[in-house]
Amino acid sequence: MSKRKSGRNVHGIILLDKRLGVSSNRALQEVRRLFNANKAGHTGSLDPLATGLLPICLGEATKVSSYLLDADKRYQVTCQLGILTDSGDSDGNVIETKPVAEFSQQQLATLVKQFVGEQQQVPPMYSALKHQGQPLYKLARQGIEVERKSRQITIYDIQILACTTDTFTLDVTCSKGTYIRTLVEDISQALGCGGHVTMLRRIEVAGYQEAQSISIEQLDSLAQQEGIAALDKCLLPTEDALPDWPAIDVSDEMVTALRYGQAVQVEHAFERANVRLFDQEKAFLGLGEMSETGLVAPKRVFVSAAEQ
Repeated sequence: MSKRKSGRNVHGIILLDKRLGVSSNRALQEVRRLFNANKAGHTGSLDPLATGLLPICLGEATKVSSYLLDADKRYQVTCQLGILTDSGDSDGNVIETKPVAEFSQQQLATLVKQFVGEQQQVPPMYSALKHQGQPLYKLARQGIEVERKSRQITIYDIQILACTTDTFTLDVTCSKGTYIRTLVEDISQALGCGGHVTMLRRIEVAGYQEAQSISIEQLDSLAQQEGIAALDKCLLPTEDALPDWPAIDVSDEMVTALRYGQAVQVEHAFERANVRLFDQEKAFLGLGEMSETGLVAPKRVFVSAAEQ
């Protein structure tokens, strides 16, 4: 998360269409500067090679960023077969070339079905995961490889969008923590030749769609033509970030208690659930966790306008 010593208390979520060749952190800083926001954070890194949906949370919306990070995602990815790189994508160095045996789209469709479902995946060395405080990709660039623990992921669906004699393009819906480069490498190895990612685009995060996104160029143009107030109109409400969480209205007395970190009792209980909290004016108060008995404990409570 990025903080400024001075800036605006602006709150909400921008669905940025991250462009090719920039890091997620650089994209975050560009948005933060345009909005002159005093606090900002993104919800899961995209490689410089990757483009697409990067939700950026400003102000109090940063309190929901960890929940968006945990959300399911959807990608489109293209693989070049027969050429293997050290990073698993076209930003890396070629380490091996292999002939590509003839295969049909039906054979590929049968193969990718084997990769759908819960499974263990070992994170690649070219990743932002840290080993003894050092990002793995920095170690990889030094030719150092360390053991990585496998993690459980879920591939919900894989659809074939295109297929040629030496490439394929997939649409992948997956859980958090999935490395698409590793998935593509595994599929291409199963074809007998290996390969690497040449295009990767994230098109959905936590129900947010690609069509809702806006580019940094569009934001910059809007700021120049209409001013910073026009940018604020592009912000999505923080409460819309978790549409599957039930909404609970609380009384003014409960608002005070929740702000002091105290649990409150509500009349209409759901099953045990994470909930969104709203005051009597329908203003978003924050996030809570409700027990089966209707006792709501605060998880993330937002700063009120009077406290800012």
